[in-house]
Amino acid sequence: MNDSLSANLLRHVQMLAGEIGERNVYRPAALDAAARYIEAEFAGIGYSVKRQTYVAQGVESANLEIVLPGQRWPDESIVVGAHYDTVEGSPGADDNASAVAALIEIARLLHGHAPGRTLKLVAFVNEEPPFFFFGEMGSRVYARAARSRQENIRLMISLEMLGYYRDEAGSQAYPPLFRYFHPDCGNFIAFVSNFRSRRVMRRAARAFRDHSDFPLESTAAFGWIPGVAWSDHLSFWREGYRAFMCTDTAFFRNPYYHSAQDTPEKLDYPRLAVLTDALAKMCGTLAGCEDI
Repeated sequence: MNDSLSANLLRHVQMLAGEIGERNVYRPAALDAAARYIEAEFAGIGYSVKRQTYVAQGVESANLEIVLPGQRWPDESIVVGAHYDTVEGSPGADDNASAVAALIEIARLLHGHAPGRTLKLVAFVNEEPPFFFFGEMGSRVYARAARSRQENIRLMISLEMLGYYRDEAGSQAYPPLFRYFHPDCGNFIAFVSNFRSRRVMRRAARAFRDHSDFPLESTAAFGWIPGVAWSDHLSFWREGYRAFMCTDTAFFRNPYYHSAQDTPEKLDYPRLAVLTDALAKMCGTLAGCEDI
């Protein structure tokens, strides 16, 4: 299965980062092409896709959501999201086509399942500057609307750069002090949360390890530490929801971060396939857990 999964992941990354390339409000045709590709992939699996549209810097932008309805706790949800836009000047293979590819394949792996609580998989628009932190991030629009409807989101998982791995000693960097507690080679995936979300993040980590021996490091930290809040989970923290980021640690490992060299051939698709399968199983487990 992992061979076909790996091939699918490569196909998605090649389309988003190789064919479409840089995609943001400064390249609206490319941003729309990416949205249409993701929407077509979701629909091809058998999902109905809901578009949440809004205008950002004069460009119509869309979050793309699919839903697996919960059978036991239908009014409770877990949101799994990945942004599909890129920073200016980068084709964004790792950031963030790798995570969008994983999101599409998680949807494929979970299709036909009847989760205990509702699973919502969302491709977010406009995570990168000029929207990040202060602007109209797609995830900010989504989380704010969810809070206004008083949605009971039990957990949000932000998939942020999942495809770059190194086995050499010294290939992994950290913010100050973190290096004393985590390995110095970049062959793992990281779960990162704020302190309020650490219990549910640890529950997710247990579920992940139950299904896979893929190397996993997890940490809860202050949001002001560089990198800790730098993705779509921040939007959910701001609305009072618990959330964590799943990441290959971005610029702490990947030397091509936010550059024109963030291209599809740099990624490790066999490892991304193993990770994607584990994440899908983790999400299915969490959807059926009483203790989140």
